[in-house]
Amino acid sequence: MTTDPNTRLEATLASVSPELLRISHSIHAEPELAFAEHKASELASGFLAARGFSVKRGVAGMETAFSATTGAGDLHIAICAEYDALPDVGHACGHNIIASAALGAGALLAPLASELGVRVTVLGTPAEEGGGGKILMIEDGIFEDVDAAMMVHPAPAEFDRMATIAAQHIDVTYRGKEAHASAFPHLGINAMDAMTVAQVSIGLLRQTLLPDERVHGIVTHGGDAPNIIPAKVTARYIARADTLARLEKLIPRVRACFEAGAVATGASLDFTLPFPPYSELITDEVMAECWRRIAASRGREMIAADEAHLLRASTDMGNVSMSVPSIHPLLSIDSWPAVNHQPEFTAACVTAAADRAVLDGAYAMAALVVEMATESALRSRYANGAARKELRQKVAGAASNS
Repeated sequence: MTTDPNTRLEATLASVSPELLRISHSIHAEPELAFAEHKASELASGFLAARGFSVKRGVAGMETAFSATTGAGDLHIAICAEYDALPDVGHACGHNIIASAALGAGALLAPLASELGVRVTVLGTPAEEGGGGKILMIEDGIFEDVDAAMMVHPAPAEFDRMATIAAQHIDVTYRGKEAHASAFPHLGINAMDAMTVAQVSIGLLRQTLLPDERVHGIVTHGGDAPNIIPAKVTARYIARADTLARLEKLIPRVRACFEAGAVATGASLDFTLPFPPYSELITDEVMAECWRRIAASRGREMIAADEAHLLRASTDMGNVSMSVPSIHPLLSIDSWPAVNHQPEFTAACVTAAADRAVLDGAYAMAALVVEMATESALRSRYANGAARKELRQKVAGAASNS
């Protein structure tokens, strides 16, 4: 190569920046929920196809998932794009930024990939907010030959990682019996009372939970009229724990709280786990160290990793990190005091600071791939499987100590 790769990254970034920001704002303006992100998926995959990527749509049995690959070589890097929104509050987690930064990293690497001897795959991963598109892609074998994976996520502050905990979605249905709530309440079975008993039980359970354990949820249907004893009540809850092993121990305790409601009222209980659990996220420390240095070159200073516990959330990127060396850094969009999943954060995701996060995220991920491809020690660590072997040992050690 006659020109420094990072100089070429900067030049490409300057040329694609307007379109990346247009895509970010377009996805933000038309929020789509899990597994229904048709416009965002088409917009993202079309952008990559126009830049020479080989695009496969509808992968892993999901209409809105895609895989887009460019380059060739013994080093294979995956960059994950998310683009699903939240109900009511839209892109209050900034997936428009995540998607556009991933597209940008792909676009920056496309002219360099073959020269660097690296295969770059941008993955469109649906339903991170509930459904776990990445888990379905793992099960379909899409990550099997990937040597490392990465993505970025907007936040109120700057971290080189998200202190991710394991999570399990829970669907609950109580079924009772209708009756006139005033004239014949004794002939009914109140499903809402069952839910109330369960909520009280969960509230009392919390005092015995470990600091990283969470149980929270909403009632999605609580009855039809105040003068009818509710015969059907539905709810969706999430239980979280520090690790999958601890989560497995927590779920039966949560279930017992819901069973208490059924026993107390005589209602029947349907307790289901609609999606596979999201795992904790294991950060690849070598990649994270490189990320901190590259991000600092863009004027982004990380908050210390030991303070990352202040932000405890869950993502299906955790499942990826259990099988592929991965990073999941957080990019500040200067939103504080607005935080993720608030309407104010939604508004912050199309500001100048959010646009800067798109471009910085795109450049930093691309520069990290260049470094992994050109630094011999790094290339050997990932292309020869040493990092993946180290990860397997870490996962096995954690399982044996649980």
